[in-house]
Amino acid sequence: MRVYLVGGAVRDHLLGHPYHEKDYVVVGATPEQLLAQGYQPVGKDFPVFLHPQTKEEYALARTERKSGHGYHGFEFYTDTSVSLEEDLIRRDLTINAMAMDEDGKLYDPYNGQQDLTDRILRHVSNAFVEDPLRVLRIARFAARYKSLGFTVASETLALMQQLAESGELQALTPERVWKETSRALMEDHADEYFETLRRCGALKVLFPELDVLYGIPQRPEYHPEIDCGIHTMMSLQQACKANYSLDVRFAVLVHDLGKALTPAEELPRHIMHEERGIKPVTEVCERLKVPTNTKQLALAVCKEHLKCHQALNLKPGTLWRLLQRLDVLRRPERVEAYVQACECDSRGRLGLEDREYPQSRYVLDAMEVVRGIKAQDLPPDISGPDIGEMLIQRRIQAIEELKARQIIAAV
Repeated sequence: MRVYLVGGAVRDHLLGHPYHEKDYVVVGATPEQLLAQGYQPVGKDFPVFLHPQTKEEYALARTERKSGHGYHGFEFYTDTSVSLEEDLIRRDLTINAMAMDEDGKLYDPYNGQQDLTDRILRHVSNAFVEDPLRVLRIARFAARYKSLGFTVASETLALMQQLAESGELQALTPERVWKETSRALMEDHADEYFETLRRCGALKVLFPELDVLYGIPQRPEYHPEIDCGIHTMMSLQQACKANYSLDVRFAVLVHDLGKALTPAEELPRHIMHEERGIKPVTEVCERLKVPTNTKQLALAVCKEHLKCHQALNLKPGTLWRLLQRLDVLRRPERVEAYVQACECDSRGRLGLEDREYPQSRYVLDAMEVVRGIKAQDLPPDISGPDIGEMLIQRRIQAIEELKARQIIAAV
């Protein structure tokens, strides 16, 4: 029985990156042997065991054969005769198809170390096209390692394109697409995930609402980058740069979907694109089974982002009603996330990436002043419906006073 560290841990070790998860392959052993040593079986489809002390995963070396559609359509074969090389060849990328034994000796039958040096994401074998999930995984790796200069090999991109055209991507479950996408959104260069999907034709299959934004013009005085798709990616870059949450990043990603529905005769203006965007944002969220809180913020940013840009010029009553719609009294964190997303939209424009966004501080200050006004601070003789009316009046008045102070400070 021989044990090897495999996959991401070996890759990250060679890159000098920290890693937390360790996966092991066991060659020349039977399930009975591992059970006798106290390993706990956890694999449903193939023999995977937890180490009795470390609880790390140990899988018996196996081969696989395509037997149906999608990423579940595989038959696995495990036996003491399956070699390390046979196990590694079923992996997606050469940089993930390396192993290390207990003495630290590297096993690299598919030249993964050279591809690490050359900064290439390359498939191991043509069996790559048997698993549609790999299109998303390679796009996610492209996002993760963009800062290191990694690119997808042209022949691998061609196989990804083949998968995109084959109809196999439709076999991916919404949960799996969202899992890969949400992980990719949290990378430092999340935009590269969507750009890679677009290059291989997968974006129009999995995210058609995003794909159609490319080529749609905007007014250059507001959007020097002009193209709606480019603006969306530039805005997402801003969210990554600021290390904002998943909810904010997703809201930024879908905030302008309504621009794809602008009548051709109105271009490059996009009147009412916020309202038009509600339908496609809702459809994306429902199709991918996006978590409720993530969906709610995305809809709020889609519908209200122009209001944030106009915040300094809004009447106090209008700003109060906006804060109400954002559930300011119960969900202050949503207001903060909304402002962050709108800030990314404002800065996701060519040459304007570092511009000031004073609306952010103003809206957050307004949030604080209205939250500071509570029913117990009202005169004791106020009761019933009058309480709510007076609270509204006082909150609007507080925003009015805040605005006056802003004007004085600006002078």
